[in-house]
Amino acid sequence: MAALGRLAPGLGRSLLRPRGAREAISGRRGVRALRRSPVRVLPPEKEREAPAEKQKSPREPPPPPSVPAVERSSAGMGLWYEKAAPGDKRLGKVVTIAKSKKFRDHHGKVLLEGHRLIKDALEAGAVLQTLFFSTVGHLKELPEAQLKRATLVKVKFEDIKSWSDLVTPQGLLGIFSKPDHTKMSYPAAQLPTSLPLLLICDNIRDPGNLGTILRSAAGAGCEKVLLTKGCVDLWEPKVLRGGMGAHFRLPIVANLDWESVPSNLPAGVQVCVADNKDPKAPAEAAPVPRGDAGADSAPVEPKPTAAPELATQHYYEDWTQPPVAVVIGGETHGLSPAALHLAASTGGKRLVIPVVPGVDSLNSAIAAGIVLFEGKRQLLQRLKQEDERQKYPVG
Repeated sequence: MAALGRLAPGLGRSLLRPRGAREAISGRRGVRALRRSPVRVLPPEKEREAPAEKQKSPREPPPPPSVPAVERSSAGMGLWYEKAAPGDKRLGKVVTIAKSKKFRDHHGKVLLEGHRLIKDALEAGAVLQTLFFSTVGHLKELPEAQLKRATLVKVKFEDIKSWSDLVTPQGLLGIFSKPDHTKMSYPAAQLPTSLPLLLICDNIRDPGNLGTILRSAAGAGCEKVLLTKGCVDLWEPKVLRGGMGAHFRLPIVANLDWESVPSNLPAGVQVCVADNKDPKAPAEAAPVPRGDAGADSAPVEPKPTAAPELATQHYYEDWTQPPVAVVIGGETHGLSPAALHLAASTGGKRLVIPVVPGVDSLNSAIAAGIVLFEGKRQLLQRLKQEDERQKYPVG
């Protein structure tokens, strides 16, 4: 045993130790070995790149999102257009402009649809900002000079069809700056045929009616149209469709209060109002309200109305002492007291379109057409008589 200890002292000591002690010592040696040479664990490539990204300066802006390149093509005649990419935000503005009066007023933009309306607007001097079209052939039918100053965007016809309210859209939509009647150049053919006849619209709230009234005013040769506050927006899509280009054929002044109406009328004008009350019809007895004081109580006098009395006559009788203006009231509220006061202050008359008893008042658009074209007939006849007197003076 002593010889074994002399030959291998360490071995002898290890053999003499209990088995548990030997395993503990072996474990501590393994720990020391790991501390001296730790194992390096390599992460995946993506995780290795992450620290490099974190080391970037926080002030460095993120890279801009990739924007698809705009594809431009030539339409001939020196015109270039873009092809709308999917998700083009400009296309969404079309519906917003068409449906939101607040947006139109705030941004000063209007939407016009169809070849004829857009062409009339361009020829009158309206400023085109963006034109959406489905085929290049549409561009050849419009004034070239005005198109060069606008952004032209080619879109799919299916997209225009989904935006349009028309049954058969033409594939042409234009966003214009809101036109100013003082800066427009109206057709030269309209000026020689215009008459000293003006139209005032009072609370016309139906878009279709207002559009038809404007079309009748342009056809009758009116000098100007005034729209008071309470009328539907002049640039509503239905008003534009009903007007058939009348917006760009004669001056239309919108959103007027009654205090500013006289300043937009010529000097010496006579203002007449259109009504459905027949002057020859018997006056209806005013109902007497019943009080609680009994049968012996005195009848209550009806409150006097604020509307002034006007001379009343049929529309086909002479009333066109030039210059003359006609007020057309809305179907719901009729003529406002302010319109009647204006007519009374100018010596105007109440013009009646007689209808069969029991029939309600005529549609405001139909009434406007009847009165305006009768006024045109009387004015032309008056002008003809004056010309004859000048050619063949009496005495």
